[in-house]
Amino acid sequence: MQEIIVDKNEAGQKLTKLLMKYLDKAPSSFIYKMLRKKNIKINGVRAKGDELLNINDVINIYLSDDTIYEFQSSKGYEPKTPKNDFTLDVVYEDDNILIANKPIGVLSQKAEANDYSINEAFIDYLVEKGEISLNQLKTFKPSICNRLDRNTSGLIICGKTLVGSREINRIIKNRLIDKYYYTIAIGEISSVIDSRCYHIKENNKVQIFDNKPAGINTTEIHTIFEPVKTNKGYTLMKVQLITGKTHQIRAQAAHLGIPLIGDMKYKNNSKSEVTAGIKRLKHQLLHCESLYFHDIEGALSYLNGKRIVCKKPKLFCDIEKEIFG
Repeated sequence: MQEIIVDKNEAGQKLTKLLMKYLDKAPSSFIYKMLRKKNIKINGVRAKGDELLNINDVINIYLSDDTIYEFQSSKGYEPKTPKNDFTLDVVYEDDNILIANKPIGVLSQKAEANDYSINEAFIDYLVEKGEISLNQLKTFKPSICNRLDRNTSGLIICGKTLVGSREINRIIKNRLIDKYYYTIAIGEISSVIDSRCYHIKENNKVQIFDNKPAGINTTEIHTIFEPVKTNKGYTLMKVQLITGKTHQIRAQAAHLGIPLIGDMKYKNNSKSEVTAGIKRLKHQLLHCESLYFHDIEGALSYLNGKRIVCKKPKLFCDIEKEIFG
């Protein structure tokens, strides 16, 4: 027999949903069979499965440990690779969410089984602080709510709790976070470019169209490019991301004729080799510098009006200084 005591990350869902997470290799027919056979109780009473869970509810599963183990693909959280040589740079944290400054070269989420991404770093951080146990990770895993490309640095949000994850995902969907990036573009612009285009992703590369093409399923995207300073044929830009699609800033900037310095995917231009002290960049120079929360209601209403800011990486600062002084 195993016992689960419902906590804040498990409350608010039906018992069957939690059981399917806890015994995630078991078919649903097995779960319902165990309920019919009275092998699962909640607060000492036979469970039906449709009960809505509350904090401190006690669930007893009357199966052998070996059987339960057999039906769990996750035996607890066990990173399959050593930690990378980066320390999680926490910029903001409260009871529900955590925001960190992701370094260049770190994945947002693992692409292969042995990858160590910022997502694993978040989980390790919370386990080490004692905010979540290895057993609790069987039914709820903290997860990032927004993504950045591997070589894009800056602010990334993790939902520490079920409430935090749900609310941040809702806030992002409803565009209640303003996201601001900094980059250096090839080319000089003197005024703000408020650009709306159409976006399609094929084979990990994006195409941009000025007008919606007939017969192709595209998405409208919206980005605002603001020049901060120009010199030597380059522009330091502050970019507001209104929508958020794959490679949006990179592809849209290239489409506008102002590709990002170092971005070989969207503009293989030798001018990305800047002055003598800096090696030729092999990736885009793009940094998510700030987030601004507005019109926030509900469980995370305390974030309303809050601005979160993080510093640019040293590489960005060095190149910016070389070009603009």
